Amino acid sequence: MPLVLASTSRFRREILARLPLPFEAVAPVCDETPLAGESALATAVRLARVKAQSLAERHPDALIIGSDQVALLDDQQIGKPGTVENGIAMLKWMSGRTVTFHTALALYNSATGHLQEAVDLTHVTLRVLTDAQITRYFELEPDAIHCAGAAKSEGLGGALIEKIESTDPNALIGLPLFALITMLNNEGVEIL
Repeated sequence: MPLVLASTSRFRREILARLPLPFEAVAPVCDETPLAGESALATAVRLARVKAQSLAERHPDALIIGSDQVALLDDQQIGKPGTVENGIAMLKWMSGRTVTFHTALALYNSATGHLQEAVDLTHVTLRVLTDAQITRYFELEPDAIHCAGAAKSEGLGGALIEKIESTDPNALIGLPLFALITMLNNEGVEIL
């Protein structure tokens, strides 16, 4: 059965490529705007599910992976900054604090309609950062504006971080690989 990653994220593709399975990465059809009053957890789960199911018609006999991540601080959802200016403001706000990243995963079997879902919570404590450090970070890591919370942990963002608490280090990068392996096993796909 074909495996489809409902994502254009190169980070998610790189994580999935660690498994010895062929897959196709396809852009999902999904409005990622949080709903009014929706919790970070609910947003992440809903978007992972919608991303996976959005490709079912185009891939009617596939296992489709959807994933989404929402960061939360002070009961406010933190998205991707999109610009350096937004990223600087975001990191100033997050400096010295602990941010919770909700990374949701959905595996949808479009042939049977079977849906599996999981969420990994990752708590990231940032170092106390100076304005100069934050500015220099974006000079050296400009594509961090495309990462939730601007803290690209797999790159120079590691210098921003004091501590990470998680059950799966892949989740912070965008794809909970440990849970995905269990889901694939449940669908009869053996990794080893």
